[in-house]
Amino acid sequence: MTSDDGVPAPGHGYRKGPVLLRRGQIPTTTTDQRLLAAPRDGANWLHEDPWRVMRIQSELVEGFGALAEVGPAVSVFGSARVTMDHPEYALAERVGRGLAKAGFAVITGGGPGVMEAANKGANQAGGLSVGLGIELPFEQGMNQWVDLGVNFRYFFARKMMFVKYAQGFIVLPGGFGTLDELFEALTLVQTHKVTEFPIVLVGTAYWGGLLDWLAGPVSAREMIGNIDLDLLTLVDDPDEAVAHVVEREAQLRAEVDAATAAAKLAAAQQAAARVADGE
Repeated sequence: MTSDDGVPAPGHGYRKGPVLLRRGQIPTTTTDQRLLAAPRDGANWLHEDPWRVMRIQSELVEGFGALAEVGPAVSVFGSARVTMDHPEYALAERVGRGLAKAGFAVITGGGPGVMEAANKGANQAGGLSVGLGIELPFEQGMNQWVDLGVNFRYFFARKMMFVKYAQGFIVLPGGFGTLDELFEALTLVQTHKVTEFPIVLVGTAYWGGLLDWLAGPVSAREMIGNIDLDLLTLVDDPDEAVAHVVEREAQLRAEVDAATAAAKLAAAQQAAARVADGE
């Protein structure tokens, strides 16, 4: 069995909420598979899916409660396959350390590889190290450097937490899971579903081809606008990645504060004008 990042995860059992299952008790499907499966038993889904909604609600409430006081944070993504002796492990560790020193909590998927390295860097620098795990057929568990861990049954609930509590994303080389998180973040910012936040890619050699493709055929066919490419920043130095997130987040926060102040001033002026007109 493998994790959501394609990494072998033999583990020690299957976590189903507070319940631990082993051997013959382990189900053959995940909660997400059962939720997304096409109905095959007539109208049985009418009786099952409403209860799933209650479970989803509970998972969101638990996530909100656990993470509400995390404070400023940055989500860090990257491959679970990276080993401790890999250069990208050291890069991720520096990213986590730099973010912690800058006053940010570090949020990862809580697993091995880049996630573990970023959590380790944050932990050893005295920052808050957060892991958002996901239910797997065989338990993968949180890496040892996570201070605050939350396990989710549903991928979409977990993804919401990555975005809701982060002021930026730093993305190191990774596979499908990393790409999924990257493009989901880009889509949310591009479509203004979230307030803009910085998205930094670390590794020119790895990400350069993707950016060339976006700037080339994708942009040439007008599938995206030129301004959309500005949503991404590419660096090689982890310290530069941290500095960009810190500076851009401060800039965006200042812009939001200025817009809010302008709106309040305009409202006050309109109210004063109505009073002057005798309304």
